Amino acid sequence: MTLGSGSHTYEVHHDWAKLPASIQPGYTHGVVEDSQRRILVHNRSKDAVLVFDEQGKFIKSWGERFAKGAHGMQISREGTDEFLYFSDPEMNEIAKYTLDGNEVFTLGVPKDSGVYPDPTKYKPTNTAIAPNGDIYVADGYGLSYIHHYNKKGEYLRTWGGKGAEAGQMNCPHGIWIDQRAGSPYVLVADRANVRLQKFSLGGEHLGFVTDDLRYPCHFDVRGSELLIPDLHGRVTIFDGDNRLITHLGDYPDIWKQKGYPNLPQDMRLPGKFISPHDACWDYAGNVYVVEWVSDGRITKLTKV
Repeated sequence: MTLGSGSHTYEVHHDWAKLPASIQPGYTHGVVEDSQRRILVHNRSKDAVLVFDEQGKFIKSWGERFAKGAHGMQISREGTDEFLYFSDPEMNEIAKYTLDGNEVFTLGVPKDSGVYPDPTKYKPTNTAIAPNGDIYVADGYGLSYIHHYNKKGEYLRTWGGKGAEAGQMNCPHGIWIDQRAGSPYVLVADRANVRLQKFSLGGEHLGFVTDDLRYPCHFDVRGSELLIPDLHGRVTIFDGDNRLITHLGDYPDIWKQKGYPNLPQDMRLPGKFISPHDACWDYAGNVYVVEWVSDGRITKLTKV
């Protein structure tokens, strides 16, 4: 089965990931590719980080610490090294790790922001790393703020807050440093407002993207193209001007079904997505999609 058309045609492989019988993933929340062309999947289980080769062969797992709070996972290349930044809404923190599972540091509740008299209201969902190493955190499940740190993890500023006006957000679920236009800016998946927002690196509101979105979760970039997992049943690709190229695996109104996203197996139709929570490109232009379902779903879309 194929999805898309033209230069965006893909073969669908829902059974790409080959896991040993001893490992049962939970909700699959994040996916990235490292410089060794390995695919790392973040999920809610004792094997919270699953590592595969590009053929889907299981290599190893680690990350039991994140079993309850596995959510956002972002890879950062810093010189010759690579690191993973985890956003854990259950532990109310950001954690930086090596690819082998060694902790570098953690960032807890940003008390200097002055917006968390109740620290349990801080529920980070994703991070983005700027070219200078600065860290941006999206408090998607908390109070809908963006928090900015320098590369040492020292607090700099906070902006946003819950609402629908320019600069306000309602579940800023995903965040990215977008450099497609040259100068970097902060791109936020303002999920419950069903839009993207653009900010300067210092937090100044720059604009919106509102068309052709359904419930945007996060991002990946390849060349001039933006990959957006839309939680409500599809994956979207925009061009360099944030105009629609294609929707992949569209499953209209699936999120309205009783019990969503944990629906009967006979509703997991080939070539249809139920709840894409994250997606990434690999070096060859293939796409990996992970879905928010209780037993996990990892799909590879192989570029034709």
